Amino acid sequence: RYTPEALVALNRFLRDHYSGEVAAIDPRLFDLMHRMQRELRHDGAFEIVSAYRGPATNARLRRIGGGGVARHSLHMEGRALDLRLAGVALADLRNAAVDARQGGVGFYAREQFVHVDTGRVRAW
Repeated sequence: RYTPEALVALNRFLRDHYSGEVAAIDPRLFDLMHRMQRELRHDGAFEIVSAYRGPATNARLRRIGGGGVARHSLHMEGRALDLRLAGVALADLRNAAVDARQGGVGFYAREQFVHVDTGRVRAW
């Protein structure tokens, strides 16, 4: 079960840091993160690179060409996170996400993060 107050706090923490816009984050992402930690036998802190992005922020990031920003990104629906896990090799984090089969997994070795989302199961 989820604690409503904790979800509100997480929604605010994972807000669009460019605009300050807050949106509901899909709690299944938190389940996925927990599952990845268990599989990796690692209870360290996740570093969130990107979470919710409003449509204006998403469009701006696409324009400046940061790479990897989809026109219909699940970040805009609160259904995606870009993250790392302190002390865990990025490839191991990716493998744990892929093994969970709970959504999409993108591997961005150069940018040093793994994208996870609660969309259809796929990997890139």
